[in-house]
Amino acid sequence: MFILGLTGSIGMGKSVTATMFAEEGVPVHDADAVVHRLYEGEAVPLIEAAFPGTTGNGKVDREKLGQRVLGDADALKRLEQIVHPLVAAARDKFLSDAAKNGAPVALLDIPLLYETKGEGRCDAVVVVSAPADVQRERTLARPGMTEQKLETILAKQMPDAEKRRRADFVVDTAQGFDHARAQVRDILKVVTAPTNRT
Repeated sequence: MFILGLTGSIGMGKSVTATMFAEEGVPVHDADAVVHRLYEGEAVPLIEAAFPGTTGNGKVDREKLGQRVLGDADALKRLEQIVHPLVAAARDKFLSDAAKNGAPVALLDIPLLYETKGEGRCDAVVVVSAPADVQRERTLARPGMTEQKLETILAKQMPDAEKRRRADFVVDTAQGFDHARAQVRDILKVVTAPTNRT
């Protein structure tokens, strides 16, 4: 089974691109969705023990947790030590299930793929990209997003140019959905070619 990593900075169209892969029949592991599930399930007691008062009604209060860890490197590290192994276990189960089901390709949708050195687990990496002005416009249109929040997020993410440089494939979402979908199909043709089958 060929493992594709999918990543891209905020506002680049990564989620839409992941959906396009899913529509082509590729099983998709969404790391963010896994974290959301964990924050309403098995991570709750662990996070409450490490950060008392950050959970309520059986789930993590993301706002309160954010206030506790943002700008505090030690607190963030403690949180990652709780969450990352749980996310890794979910990813491993996903890959095992996809292989059992005979999927020729599986996609790992991981926003901080390069930042967490996750590319080593992938056979190839797809970076979703768009020009900076398009990215800014899309992101600032999101509810609750501010210039300051955007700058904080971008500071934590590897620059787009560096991601593009490291990528095996780039999907440019600035030219519309049809163009992006055609790029997704082209990538799948390449990775499912007989020479890439393992």
